[in-house]
Amino acid sequence: MKRVVPVLALLVLAAPANAERISNPIAVFAGLDKITGLTTTFEAKIGEEKRFGGLYVKADACYTRDITEEPKTTSFVEVEEIEPDDSRKKIFSGWMFAESPGLSAVEHPIYDVWLTGCRDPNAPPPVIEQTPDTQPLDSGQEGEPED
Repeated sequence: MKRVVPVLALLVLAAPANAERISNPIAVFAGLDKITGLTTTFEAKIGEEKRFGGLYVKADACYTRDITEEPKTTSFVEVEEIEPDDSRKKIFSGWMFAESPGLSAVEHPIYDVWLTGCRDPNAPPPVIEQTPDTQPLDSGQEGEPED
């Protein structure tokens, strides 16, 4: 007698496991001042505001996945603009995705802000094994064969 495995069970076994997200205490952003053309990298601790030009940026969460998993860096961010009378106006509230910066970046007439990463200063840096194709070339050599 043959044993029949339900199709649903096969689909569950074939589906990739959901990688557990890692919560980080610091969100890393890039900001563009369109007037000066300068791009600045800045960090914001989770729950704290960071001023960038005429904006206040606050990350409420910042998640990454293990180095062995496909990158997926997300942060829930709130951005407020400083009005001429020093009041604030919320111009963005939502998720930002580091791997797709154009999808949810803050677009403002003067400033653009987007998530570039998350980090935990207390976590040890990931160990990446170097293979022959990732080894740096010696200075002065361009990798061309010798005669």
